[in-house]
Amino acid sequence: MRAAVLYACGTPLRIVEGIEVPPPGPGQVHVRLAYSGVCHTQLMEVRGGRGVDRYLPHLLGHEGSGVVLAVGEGVTKVGPGDRVVLGWIKGKGADAPGPNYRVGDTVLNAGGVTTFNSEAIVAENRCVKLPEGVPLDVAVLFGCAVPTGAGIVFNELAPPAGAQVAVFGLGGIGMVATMALQDVGCRVIAVDIEVAKLEAARALGVSDTIDASQNDARQAIASLTEGRGVDYAVDAAGRISTIEDAYAVVRKFGGLCVFASHPPHGEKLSLDPHDLISGKQIRGSWGGASKPDIHVPAFARLYREGRLPVERLLGKRYSLDRINDALDDLEDGRVMRPLIVLDESITAEPPGPAR
Repeated sequence: MRAAVLYACGTPLRIVEGIEVPPPGPGQVHVRLAYSGVCHTQLMEVRGGRGVDRYLPHLLGHEGSGVVLAVGEGVTKVGPGDRVVLGWIKGKGADAPGPNYRVGDTVLNAGGVTTFNSEAIVAENRCVKLPEGVPLDVAVLFGCAVPTGAGIVFNELAPPAGAQVAVFGLGGIGMVATMALQDVGCRVIAVDIEVAKLEAARALGVSDTIDASQNDARQAIASLTEGRGVDYAVDAAGRISTIEDAYAVVRKFGGLCVFASHPPHGEKLSLDPHDLISGKQIRGSWGGASKPDIHVPAFARLYREGRLPVERLLGKRYSLDRINDALDDLEDGRVMRPLIVLDESITAEPPGPAR
């Protein structure tokens, strides 16, 4: 197989050919990849923002789609020929260890799932059968962006209709959260520094948007809520400053801030203790508290019904050879969710939802 490999943090990924793929062992699944997504987790890994990397050289990527080629002993969840969603959130099935790939005398490490590669040996619990009616390109979003963004709303916030919610950061997770909040009937205040992303939020029906590059988000939200603050805030921007802003704008006595991003290793949040004792709440989200085997089919139903139009997130497509361009574009805010095209010929796409 071929893959994009990280040899040293702070350096571009290298495309490596002729990697030996071991047969799937117990609890493992051999998948040929059709597409991979790219999110800020990989950007942080490549740029060295997650601290010391003990596993170099290694493969990356944690959301993708493809077709099963073979399964190892004990695997019952999927079988050869099944189209699957691959994601980092653990579901049912064996939590098998990652494989060791080889190229010449070099061992290339991998975790339970990687997707910046033409083939992958993944753990059974990182696979979910692709729900009917979801095209393979859209399917990559169900590996991370959808279960995290929609999961924050439906599983963790569970806001009532009419609740006021601020969303900081309109990348993949933030935009999916915005779609889910619109579906619930909340008033969304969308915050970003990219005009194109704010326009995308308005295209979803969001009437209150704040360009944080030109305006103080805290003051703007205070004005929009007559000084009360919002009931909930979601941060998906991945910066200490935006998490602090999101917490600052939730109301006292019950306001909740949930963040689904991890700023660079070593950075610390600074919170006013009085906000905590006056009832403001803050917590992090681990994948939107989603259980892939339950929530991927449930969120796919909302997609098919047109209630989560997540295909709007997919814009620019890249070959594996241009993976570093995809990372640069994501870092600079030129794309919400880069799509890496690995093999479009795997199988015919099913029809998308009616619009």
